[in-house]
Amino acid sequence: MAFVVIASYLPGMSTPDRPVAFRIDRPAPDRAEAAARREAAVARIRAETGIDEAMIDALVEGFYAKVREDDVIGPIFAAHIDDWGPHLEQMKLFWSSVALSTGVYQGRPMPKHLPLPIDARHFDHWLGLFEATARELCPPVAAEHFIVRAHRIAESLELGVANANGVLVGPGERYRRPETPWTPEAG
Repeated sequence: MAFVVIASYLPGMSTPDRPVAFRIDRPAPDRAEAAARREAAVARIRAETGIDEAMIDALVEGFYAKVREDDVIGPIFAAHIDDWGPHLEQMKLFWSSVALSTGVYQGRPMPKHLPLPIDARHFDHWLGLFEATARELCPPVAAEHFIVRAHRIAESLELGVANANGVLVGPGERYRRPETPWTPEAG
């Protein structure tokens, strides 16, 4: 692979404006090539894990049925979701993109989670429910594939929620919302 390096002999350009390197041996891929690579990746993941849309549908439906009945995270979801149909459809697209790399989900989950009253305890609970559902409904290879990605998602969202609340979480640290101590006046 050939690279051309443009050194600092471009005196008229400031550092941010100065190109450092660029590829000259291959044109940028076109959309058809990118789509073919995505299709090949999706097919490989399907073959390795057995995951398909029917499995994603069953996992999403089964998981959110548990969420709606859950005493810890159920009320948080209930406070923000009036119509479960569209939410479940979005979650199916999300998990298709996450588990199969299909790219069908175009949403932005982080902004939706930032204002929620959640912390590490909620993410751990979410993961517990998700893991149990994945292990119940999916073959072991598929369950593990989903679970690994769920952990990455939970970690990312927890870091984002912490940051949105002015807390910088270091390596190995978890975010816990401040708890107001009980006082007789507060009840």
